[in-house]
Amino acid sequence: MTTKRWVAIIVASALLFVSIGINTLSYIFSKDVAGLFEELAAPSSAGYGQLIIEEGGKDQIAVLSLDGVIQDTGNASPFFMDGYNHQFFMNQLFEINEDPSIKGVVLKVNSPGGGVVESAEIYDAIRTIQENREIPVYVSMGGMAASGGYYVAAPADKIFVNHETITGSIGVIMESVNYAGLAEKYGIEFNTIKTGPYKDIMSGSRKMTAEEHEMLQEMINDSYERFVDIIVDGRSMSKAEVKKVADGRIMNGRQAIETGLADEYGKASDVIAALQEDHKLEKATVFEYTMNDSWSSLFGLKAKSFFGGNLESELIGKLLSDYNAPRMMYLYGEK
Repeated sequence: MTTKRWVAIIVASALLFVSIGINTLSYIFSKDVAGLFEELAAPSSAGYGQLIIEEGGKDQIAVLSLDGVIQDTGNASPFFMDGYNHQFFMNQLFEINEDPSIKGVVLKVNSPGGGVVESAEIYDAIRTIQENREIPVYVSMGGMAASGGYYVAAPADKIFVNHETITGSIGVIMESVNYAGLAEKYGIEFNTIKTGPYKDIMSGSRKMTAEEHEMLQEMINDSYERFVDIIVDGRSMSKAEVKKVADGRIMNGRQAIETGLADEYGKASDVIAALQEDHKLEKATVFEYTMNDSWSSLFGLKAKSFFGGNLESELIGKLLSDYNAPRMMYLYGEK
C-alpha cells in the first residue's frame, strides 16, 4: 500500500473517531439511559425488525430499499451501517419468500448497479418469490436505477420512474489501469514470475495482447447476453427491441417509458397505492424492514449530522474496498 493511501486512511480514521465520539455522546444524552440498556439487552433473533408505514390487517405489503452500489463487502461492521448491505438485503428477500402473510412487494431502487454476481443473486431471489408465492412485485425507481440497478428491476410486474430518474446503462464493464508506459518513462521495471502466459492478464504493468482482449471480450459478451435475456423475459420485449437500447446509453424516465423499459410515472407512495388498488390490498399493513441492532444504533456512524454528509464512510469505504483485481460489473459511472 502506498504512503499516500496510508496517509489518507489515517486522516479519514481520525475524522471517523471524532464523529463517533460526538454522535455517541449525543445519542446517549438524548435518550433515557435505563431504556437504552433495556433495548441493548433485548434479544435480536433475526437481526432486523419492521417499521410500520401504514397500519392495516393481517395481509402485508413489504417495502424494500436497495440504495447504493450492489456489492457484497461481507458482514457490516457496527461502525459502518450506512450504505448497501448485501446480506441484509438478501435476508429480506428470503423472509418474504417464507412469510405467507406478505401479499405484495414494493422495491425501491436507487443504485448505479454493481457486481454481476450480486445482481444475479437478487434477481434470482425475486424470481423465486414470484414463482413460489405468486405475489406482485412493483419497482419504484429513485434518482438512479442504472445497469445492475435495472437488472434487479427487470422481473417486476410494474416499473415506476420519476421524470428525472437516470436508468438504462444496459451492459457490462471491466477495466483496469495500464501504467506500463509511465513506468518505462521513469525506468521502473517489473519482475513477474507466473505459471502460465495469462496469469497476469489485465496487469497494469504490461500491454494487453489481442488474444487476451478476445478472451475477456467473450466473457463480457456472455454476461451481456444474459442481461438482455433477463429484460426480454421481464419486459415482454423482443431481443431486437432490447438491443436497440442495450448499448450502454442512459435515459430519463420519459425515455424509459417510451422504449418499454418502464411503465408509469410515480413516487414510492404512488407505487404502494397502485399495488394496493391493482391487487385489492387497500386494507393491508405496509411495512419496511429495518436493522434491529441496538449496538449499531448506538455506535453506528451518523456523519451526516456532523459533516452534512457521509464523508468518512464514503472515503474509508472506497479506500478499503478498492480491489486490485479487475471484475465484471453491471455498473454505471466510476468504479
